[in-house]
Amino acid sequence: MDVLPTSSRQQRGEQTEKLAESWLNQQGLYTVTRNWRCRMGEIDLIMLEEDVLVFVEVRFRSSTHHGGAAGSVDPRKQRRLVAAARHYLRMRPEAAMRRCRFDVIAMQPGSRNEMSFDWIAGAFYAE
Repeated sequence: MDVLPTSSRQQRGEQTEKLAESWLNQQGLYTVTRNWRCRMGEIDLIMLEEDVLVFVEVRFRSSTHHGGAAGSVDPRKQRRLVAAARHYLRMRPEAAMRRCRFDVIAMQPGSRNEMSFDWIAGAFYAE
């Protein structure tokens, strides 16, 4: 997939999430919803992989400096994602019956003007 064009940060974020969603769909995941928001935070993508509900955080960095994309999902961000996921599950009892997982998709420009995807399944766990 081509690298994102230069644009505003919000537009870049939306494009990154669409690329990640498409890539995960190609890997066999089904999109439940995107950009789910509540007062606790936002979940970029909520997907199904077979019977597992997957909460996905999408991160893009143009370089690996300062820990790169995956390193930007720090403990504070993880706590916010867990709180948002718990709220989502409280609001949707049918979803709460499924096993859940937190994944990170770390993206950065690769060789030949293509996007590089690093899918970290089970990147962190709820406490």
